[in-house]
Amino acid sequence: MDLKPKTPTDMIASTPSLTIALHHPHAEEYARLIGQRFPQVRTIVAPDVRRLEACISEVDAILAFQFPAAQFDMANKLRWFQSTGAGVDSFFPVCDRAAHVTVTNARGIHGELIADYVMAGATMLHWDFRRFLREQAEQKWNFRAVTPLAEMTLGVIGLGSIGATIARRAKSAGMRVVGSKRNVAEVIEGVDQLFGPNELDKLLPVCDFVVLAVPSTSDTVGLIGATELSRMRPSAFLINIARGTVIKEAELIDALQSAKIAGALLDVFEREPLPQESPLWTLPNVIVTPHTSGTPTDYTKRFFDIFAENIERYLAGQPLKNVVDVRRGY
Repeated sequence: MDLKPKTPTDMIASTPSLTIALHHPHAEEYARLIGQRFPQVRTIVAPDVRRLEACISEVDAILAFQFPAAQFDMANKLRWFQSTGAGVDSFFPVCDRAAHVTVTNARGIHGELIADYVMAGATMLHWDFRRFLREQAEQKWNFRAVTPLAEMTLGVIGLGSIGATIARRAKSAGMRVVGSKRNVAEVIEGVDQLFGPNELDKLLPVCDFVVLAVPSTSDTVGLIGATELSRMRPSAFLINIARGTVIKEAELIDALQSAKIAGALLDVFEREPLPQESPLWTLPNVIVTPHTSGTPTDYTKRFFDIFAENIERYLAGQPLKNVVDVRRGY
């Protein structure tokens, strides 16, 4: 089936009207913002499934963090899904039946903050700040020397908008930066060497830090497992800001427990919230954060700037911003 993204002209023909279901915890806030700027747009506040099912047959568009795939067959008029996040893997279960739906995301919001997170986390891992904090609690004065980050190599697997921002920031810290990308002919600012997606066996052994920044697609599920971890240096660290499904978590835990790699900074997991029984909570060489690396304090405002521009484009019959090619997943 042809899944080429449709233009707004394809979607709305000659009728400049728009009804949006707001299936989001902040639905009331988005309804207020839309009402102030677009009084001609009808919004339906539907933060829960019950209210969504009551209105989904009459909406042209859905705003949500996760696409409600279970209700898709009820969405007779749906032509546009606007995700409030960067990933749209929740749409994949229906993509073979949804060539008529244009999917857009919040690309452009997350890169700088995630780069902050990665650089701060790389520093904490490299300096072993967890150990410093334990020693402070025990009032122990243990001096040690540390190699500068500028003498180390950071590898970014996935050089989309977020990965490219991380690469640029690492380069500004003086690091050697390598990366993996589908199109190795494309020049990425700050990247010293590019590897193809099938060349992880060459990228992994040269890195002191490996950052996962790939989208969640069928090609990236289980991308990093025991084989890939064995190719990393025993002194290297893994940082995951992509999706938990990119890593085979049980195999990562084994590698961390057996010191096959030095440690990890993990913001995403196979199951979220991370189950309390997971060993990742207590491993001394792991830093766990609650899927927060890409969430600035003013996220609603930042996202609404993108969403409002897309509403304007939709009503004018113009191409939408941040259209996702669902064939590729990003």
